Amino acid sequence: MEQERVPVLVVGGGYAGLSTAMLLAWRDVPVMLVEKHPSTSVQPKAFGVGPRAVELLRPVPGVEQELSEIWAGIGESMRIAIAKSLADPNPHMIMNDERADLAFLADITPVAQVGAPQAEIERLLRFKAEELGADLRFSTELVSLEQDDGVTAVIRDESGDHLVRADYVVAADGYRSPLRGRLNVPVSGKGELGQMCSIMFDADLTGLVREREVTLWYLQNDVFTGVIVTGTGVGAHVLGVNCSEGESEADFTEERCTDLVRIATGRPDLNVRVLDKTSFAMAHVLADTYRVGRVFFAGDAAHTMPPTGGQGGSTALQDGCDLAWRLWLVVTGQAGPAFLDTYDAERRPISTLTADAQLANLGVRMPPAARAGYPEPLEDPLGAIIGFRYHSTAILDEPGDDGSILEDPRLPNGRPGSRAPHVALDWEGQRISTIDLFGSGFVLLADREGGQFWMDAGRGIKERLGIQLTRVVVDEELMDVEKRFRERYGVSGGGAVLVRPDGYVAWRSAGPVADPAATLEHVLRQVLSR
Repeated sequence: MEQERVPVLVVGGGYAGLSTAMLLAWRDVPVMLVEKHPSTSVQPKAFGVGPRAVELLRPVPGVEQELSEIWAGIGESMRIAIAKSLADPNPHMIMNDERADLAFLADITPVAQVGAPQAEIERLLRFKAEELGADLRFSTELVSLEQDDGVTAVIRDESGDHLVRADYVVAADGYRSPLRGRLNVPVSGKGELGQMCSIMFDADLTGLVREREVTLWYLQNDVFTGVIVTGTGVGAHVLGVNCSEGESEADFTEERCTDLVRIATGRPDLNVRVLDKTSFAMAHVLADTYRVGRVFFAGDAAHTMPPTGGQGGSTALQDGCDLAWRLWLVVTGQAGPAFLDTYDAERRPISTLTADAQLANLGVRMPPAARAGYPEPLEDPLGAIIGFRYHSTAILDEPGDDGSILEDPRLPNGRPGSRAPHVALDWEGQRISTIDLFGSGFVLLADREGGQFWMDAGRGIKERLGIQLTRVVVDEELMDVEKRFRERYGVSGGGAVLVRPDGYVAWRSAGPVADPAATLEHVLRQVLSR
């Protein structure tokens, strides 16, 4: 059997797999992705992309613009509520107008708010990945996998079996993750919480929903509990119904689906056209490790969470983006192999917290099953969306760091382990953000006082270590428009900050140091496990 060679093999063509493949290809790392299904999603599935995920995707040219165009073609705002039906005169509003509720984000991030169904986003990621040269193979499944000083996999398509040799494998193969089972990865969590039947339908909902608005209603009535999402732009609308014990997708006949849609909308005479139906398990399953040798788990294979809260898809996208830049550093020799251990150390705590928060929301938004032992909802969900912190060997915590994994993103401070804050900059008359500087490599941001010393140090170390490092003096090449750099990054005259490709602060010098070159080289060797 002829053997193909690729640095990274990705198993699974959902959010985590596609984002990994796209960002590896963008970084010129050859990547092969295999997906057993013939295409990306048909059903809308998850809706919306969180701002942190958009920040990680936006370095790829055109992605943010096309995400915004998808949203512009669908609507202008979003409402979320708990209600008996769409006709409920007294819904309990969770989010009444996304534009108003999230307006403060403009001070936190430059990215656009994106509301778009998973089906459309997956198609975009697939197109971009293929355009950049990723080898995506649908209707292809992984048959076997063995590890030694690399990974040998057998994949199968309609023409037969093929041998693939890879340095690393990304297991993004879903909730039931055959690879997770094959490698005996232990799991924790509440397990499977029930089945939901997803009914995609077309109907005229004039008078029930606002024009150019997506509505997400958690339904609690005398017949069923579930969720209805309208105006997503794919298949018009979707109704998700929690199945009773023993029920399967076969029990949801077209006639029953029609009746359920009428109950959900509150219109008993509504003309309904059922377009598609599928079922899936709602679960709270957490892998106890995200790495086994050369295999890394991402997306639902790492953390399956209930959909209540809408962060499952964004978390999966972030996993893929996170793995891509780490694998790129190691495959190209910029970081040592031990650097890859930081993926589990950083992503697992925040993904677990997010999954627990979604579970807590489930207990509130979709009863009536007993919720004993469920966690309490987060007081401020924004921290888990864009204010989470990392701790690992790739972060040099400052003395006295409290070890927290959440902070208020409205009050950024630039300490190591936190997301590098948004600061408005002027570049030759063009308004940009510090966020625009991150993605392609490490960035050294220096204060104007003493900036040249840091720039000189960075130039020599960049060449000596063979790493991609951009050096910027704020208020020289780039002007601090609102004079907020020092405050938001916590530096005084002569200070500097090292930011990783994912836009996280790896290290900070609040003020000048005696030997910038020696200091910076020591820091980078520690961060990169070299």
